[in-house]
Amino acid sequence: MPVRPTARLITTALVLTAGTLTACGGGSGSDPDTIKVSFKQSTDNSIKVMDTYLADIKKQFEKANPGKKVEFVPIKAPDSEYYTKLQQMLRSPKTAPDLVYEDTFLINSDITSGYLKPLDPYLAKWKDWGRFIDTAKEAAKGEDGKTYGVPDGTDTRGLWFSKDIFEKAGLPADWQPKTWDDVLDAARAVKEKVPDVIPLNVYTGKPVGEAATMQTFEMLLYGTNDARTDPLYDKSSKKWIAGSQGFKDSLSFVETVYKEKLGPDVSDALDPNVMTRVRGEWLPQGKLAIALDGSWLPQDWLPGSGHEWPEWSDELGLAAMPTQKGQAPGKVSMSGGWTWSIPAKAANPDLAFEFIKTMQTKANAQKWYVANSGIAVREDVAADPAYIEAQPGIKFFTDLVASTHYRPAYPAYPKVSTAVQEAMEGVTTGDMSVAEAAKGYDEELKSATDDQVIQK
Repeated sequence: MPVRPTARLITTALVLTAGTLTACGGGSGSDPDTIKVSFKQSTDNSIKVMDTYLADIKKQFEKANPGKKVEFVPIKAPDSEYYTKLQQMLRSPKTAPDLVYEDTFLINSDITSGYLKPLDPYLAKWKDWGRFIDTAKEAAKGEDGKTYGVPDGTDTRGLWFSKDIFEKAGLPADWQPKTWDDVLDAARAVKEKVPDVIPLNVYTGKPVGEAATMQTFEMLLYGTNDARTDPLYDKSSKKWIAGSQGFKDSLSFVETVYKEKLGPDVSDALDPNVMTRVRGEWLPQGKLAIALDGSWLPQDWLPGSGHEWPEWSDELGLAAMPTQKGQAPGKVSMSGGWTWSIPAKAANPDLAFEFIKTMQTKANAQKWYVANSGIAVREDVAADPAYIEAQPGIKFFTDLVASTHYRPAYPAYPKVSTAVQEAMEGVTTGDMSVAEAAKGYDEELKSATDDQVIQK
């Protein structure tokens, strides 16, 4: 296998001083020639994809802007802790960095809190903004119609499966399920014929947080109805949807996986570290047959990652997640992603936007998409053969953008997501029936959204 640009990028030597929350204690405004850039640093010490990329951008930026400096303020924490620490920093001009990495999952909460600066005046003068796809732009917009972040890529989700386990189970190497039942039947065949492996992993419950909501539940829910409508939020009435049959059917799928013991042991499924085990242990070691998971997994398997698995593209197959009964468009995906945003209390916003522009040249954006196994949100990169051929699976996951959905990331969404996770956990452990879990969700939904709910 030829060495790709990704491998060379990731193996570049890098040493960054570990930053902490107090690293901004002197205030961002202490030096008008220095911008402070805060980002989420991997909790896995062997994964330095972001660190390596930013170190290269820093070098380019400082060379192009003599006298200007970039200081990194990494936050090394799991997702939930990252969000909390970041919001603490954004509250004061003494601690606010000049540039922050925002998950589209929570960006509207920070917008509503007044933590972020609208970027429209900058974007209007930046010719490259016209290269970004509209759906990605929407993910960084507030309810006021203003844009608060520049997306650095997106992601999609599908089914990863072990060709070796499938062969032992008598399943095809070119498996492409058409319905939910096809997925469950494949898992049942694996359980019967290859009993020493986990047939199917779908994330569930509160310990894994948004991964349960987005990578499992919404991948199901958004495949239960007409693809032109949103089954979670009604935009016309600006209300959240409760009591839907699709919601109950999605819970039933999760219940079936764990009731029939088609998934991992419940204790493993509810382990906060289960995502690390899926990509670092279960898939590479041939212990898992099917994983409903994201496009980014290969970043952990590339040379220099610490979990090298050069054979993954030969040993794993990819399939789109089907809609519930095979109804149009036949497949479903969910997309999220992250944006670079400028805090409202940043001391050097103009310089910060110049750093964004350096990150988001076509060449640098393409480097990043490939390095972190991301999906391009620039049309010119998505059409570039060098991007498409840079890594196995990129074309498959990029093609899913046509069938993807974005979460209704309004301020109430984090609470709605938690209510979904509680319902999932109830049916996973068997402590609740589907009807009880759905009823509990409806009650939580009313509380989380100030009763802005409709029944469908």
